[in-house]
Amino acid sequence: MTCLARPPAAEQIERDVRAALREDVGPGDISARLIAPDAQARARVITRADGVFCGRPWVEEACRQVDGRIVLDWRVRDGSPVAAGALLLSLAGPARGLLTVERTALNFTQLLSATATRASRFVAAVAGTGAVVLDTRKTLPGLRAAQKYAVRVGGARNHRMGLFDRYLLKENHIAAAGGIAQAVSAAKRARSGKGVQVEVETLEQLEEAVVAGADLVLLDNHSLAGLRAAVEQAAGRVPLEASGGVTLDNVAAVARTGVDFVSVGSMTKNVTSLDLSMRLELDDAGAPLRD
Repeated sequence: MTCLARPPAAEQIERDVRAALREDVGPGDISARLIAPDAQARARVITRADGVFCGRPWVEEACRQVDGRIVLDWRVRDGSPVAAGALLLSLAGPARGLLTVERTALNFTQLLSATATRASRFVAAVAGTGAVVLDTRKTLPGLRAAQKYAVRVGGARNHRMGLFDRYLLKENHIAAAGGIAQAVSAAKRARSGKGVQVEVETLEQLEEAVVAGADLVLLDNHSLAGLRAAVEQAAGRVPLEASGGVTLDNVAAVARTGVDFVSVGSMTKNVTSLDLSMRLELDDAGAPLRD
């Protein structure tokens, strides 16, 4: 698999890693201090499960921040399919640094690989339907950019990043504005250049949204019959997004109703970390511990 997804900005990755190391290492790794400061070691990272690998930029940044002398020899790229038992990465350098960086590096790759793997499975499930799989804002706090990158690595696409890059007018927004037409009109008058999406519950509301000029309509927790009726009603005049209760078991059926997009919160919130392991060997098996 060729990964065309662009990682977050280097500054974002640096902040992610710095926060993770501050949380894990704090004022210092007291266990690693027991190892002689000049001890050198090698390490191998393998996967115990099949999946799609993701997280390489975070591993590289973690090693850079912990000890720039650590040398990495990658066997995979982000987006690479991996099989249980596969070697992902070899490392060499100061033993202390390798011991300190292990958990932070694995935490990032386990989470992001899990997200990419799950995204790839949803994408595969809707293949041939024409529907596009989207993520949601249901991400781990502080790691939204990272998880949304992993979603792209898995072949799905991103919905809005936050509350700032697209209007999404739901029931309470519509009620406060006085109706769908009024809410859409207010968003259009803002001249922000941002798209306007409207959530609808009925075919009548769908028609109101189309007439008002919505750029996208959200159909949340609609039945399959309801989705098909909405597709017929919209007749291609506005793109439709289905969401709510979407699983790997039913996503294909949802996609086959004819909707343009299917958004899936579980790609980022219901993930099981890819099982990775790092094994370390001292270059000098007899390297002394510190007194």
